Amino acid sequence: MDGPRVVDLVEHLRSRGVGVWLDGGWAVDSLLGEQTRPHDDLDVVVPLEDCPRLVAALAAHGYAVARGGPPQSFELVDAEGHQVDVHPFARTPTGDGVYRLENGGDWIYPAAGFAGAGRVEGRAVPCLTPEVVLVNHSTGYALDAAHRRDVEALAARYGLPLPAFETA
Repeated sequence: MDGPRVVDLVEHLRSRGVGVWLDGGWAVDSLLGEQTRPHDDLDVVVPLEDCPRLVAALAAHGYAVARGGPPQSFELVDAEGHQVDVHPFARTPTGDGVYRLENGGDWIYPAAGFAGAGRVEGRAVPCLTPEVVLVNHSTGYALDAAHRRDVEALAARYGLPLPAFETA
């Protein structure tokens, strides 16, 4: 998944009325303002009610649902193997986002976490804030060297405390 494709997909989704925020590795790189490593996929956070529009919009770009489905995470893949991982959330009255984990638990995106702004290929893209990306990128799984570098670079750039994490 390269930078120009990320920008194209985000702009395409937004032009179709889909609320979308980058998460994962591309969120890290957008917040750092440069691509620091290759990415296998694009992780996005999307309001649950926008999922049908997202699926239709990505179908127009050759993507089809390959695994999962709302209200939990799902993946769309095109014929070339480009993958978009979607994390749908339901909004609460306070503006927080509630994402239903596969184990049935809830992951909370704080309302303030949707205020992130990054850059990919010099273009502004919506992403989660550095604080939220840091937590999302370092919680729940062991980090390999590339993901550990992501976490360390993001924490250093924004003066955030380095979270405790497992290494792979």
